[in-house]
Amino acid sequence: MLISAFDAVLSDLDGVVYAGPDAISGAPEALGRLAGVGVELAYITNNASRSPDVVARHIRQLGAPASAGNVFGSADAGADLLAERIPAKSKVLVVGSAYLRDCVVARGLALAESADESPAAVIQGFDPEVNWRDLAEAAHAVNGGAIWVATNTDMTIPRARGIAPGNGSLVQAVSTATGTTPVVAGKPEPRLFQIAAEQLEASRPLVIGDRLDTDILGGNRAGFATAVVLTGVDDAASVLGAPADQRPRYLLATLADLFSDYPVVRATGKQIVCGSARAAVVDGIISVTGERGDLDAWRAACCAWWYANPRTAERTTPEINFSS
Repeated sequence: MLISAFDAVLSDLDGVVYAGPDAISGAPEALGRLAGVGVELAYITNNASRSPDVVARHIRQLGAPASAGNVFGSADAGADLLAERIPAKSKVLVVGSAYLRDCVVARGLALAESADESPAAVIQGFDPEVNWRDLAEAAHAVNGGAIWVATNTDMTIPRARGIAPGNGSLVQAVSTATGTTPVVAGKPEPRLFQIAAEQLEASRPLVIGDRLDTDILGGNRAGFATAVVLTGVDDAASVLGAPADQRPRYLLATLADLFSDYPVVRATGKQIVCGSARAAVVDGIISVTGERGDLDAWRAACCAWWYANPRTAERTTPEINFSS
């Protein structure tokens, strides 16, 4: 089975374990099986609105194993970045959750309530209560010379009702008003993945996520194996067109696939073969012998396209034809 090649799983949360308050079908059960095969587990989240204690409690309520010690979030990472860049007791304008404010205070920094206090820094993290006035204060402070840190820049976030704007969308509003970009603490930077692997003493971790531009890019930057699971933001078509640095090693339908053998993908002549599916790129068009609903067909198509375009820096939208 696939998971036997690894000693730890570094799993995203939104879109992998849950969407909003509810579990992704089968995810808690799959995560619960990891300990039985000797695989450690950590959660890597860009959501800066909740503390590790609250996140771990939510995960346990859904039926998956979790403790605060194995939740690694962007709020703490962002506060650490601030503490490295500004003197102790400096004032910081926090645009985000109460927990993010607690993280800032815990690093020996002071809270500013508005840009009028000339804060040394602004830290911005996701919170559903953030409003226009908060974004305006952040813009005023950044325009006044404050250092700007974003916990993460996810443009969207999976919620129970579907995909909603994420922290990156709000960061973009401030960026438009200031003409600047923030230092980013969370994914896709490799820091959270590296810290988690060190604490688990893992030498062969597998990063699992639903987003190419954060989870997979971050895991690749950390030098770890990556797997995208199709239960959240990205689908098989977007994986196919991913830039080279966002391409995962594995394409999974659900977390249950960790406990199955991953199909061998091999080259046969000018074709890529995966299971009963075959794919080839001819004149820039991907021809697949296989069903559109068969994940092996997409695995073959991805490998064929990626072999033909090994260093593509931009997202592509190749034409693809399926035939039985």
